[in-house]
Amino acid sequence: MVSEPERMGDWVGEDGPRRPGSSALLRDTLRHLVGIFAGTLVVAMAATLHVPLGWDFVVSAMAIIALIFAFAVRALPGHPHRRFGPANVVTAVRAALVSLTGAAVLFLHRLDQADAALWTLVAVVLVALALDGIDGYLARRFGHTSDFGARFDMEVDALLILILSVAAALLGKAGAWVMLIGLMRYAFVAAQLFLPKLRGELFVSFRRKLVCVLQIAALCLVLMPFVEPPYSDGISAFALLMLIYSFSVDTVYLLGQPGKPR
Repeated sequence: MVSEPERMGDWVGEDGPRRPGSSALLRDTLRHLVGIFAGTLVVAMAATLHVPLGWDFVVSAMAIIALIFAFAVRALPGHPHRRFGPANVVTAVRAALVSLTGAAVLFLHRLDQADAALWTLVAVVLVALALDGIDGYLARRFGHTSDFGARFDMEVDALLILILSVAAALLGKAGAWVMLIGLMRYAFVAAQLFLPKLRGELFVSFRRKLVCVLQIAALCLVLMPFVEPPYSDGISAFALLMLIYSFSVDTVYLLGQPGKPR
């Protein structure tokens, strides 16, 4: 397994050598992210003018997307290309949709027409899910595959799943245990602090992506107004079991790898 500096090429940090073209990459990235940030602000303001979500909905949405984009900029050393690339632009748009979804979930209780709000929420998530299949294709099509792009995509998916699982709990679609679906990814990251082997490289797996899509699809189904307990409980439980299985396979694999020789 390669070390972190090796995966980053010759851009190893603030004070180390920088990859040729890194300044151009940063400028190009900021240009796209600032444009998407501004677009998200316009959409959030328009939404709160038509729906009584309140201006704190706008503030929350912008805080979420600002945090996502800040992490994206910090992780740029994992992107060995001169341009941010169309694939990452699509992922950034998905991040904007996730931010709006997350802020809306926080203030759903303010809406009188809850069913209409839920249908809108599900529609936005389905658009984000459709875009999820496009960014990977664009990365391969334009030769912009990178550790950065894969991580950016994965973290946006993880945040969306967390938001949807919180929504399912708040709306009484399932018990508080449904939030385990969204928290499992973050629990796995936290476990890496105590089990360094969990930071190892995983083999490429279609199962991982399939289970991720399954979580989003299942939670979307659960959030539909006509899906109520016990059916929503059953769908959520199935999604959680599939996620536990997927994480268990990866955990067993990583813990079974030999340690680095001293």
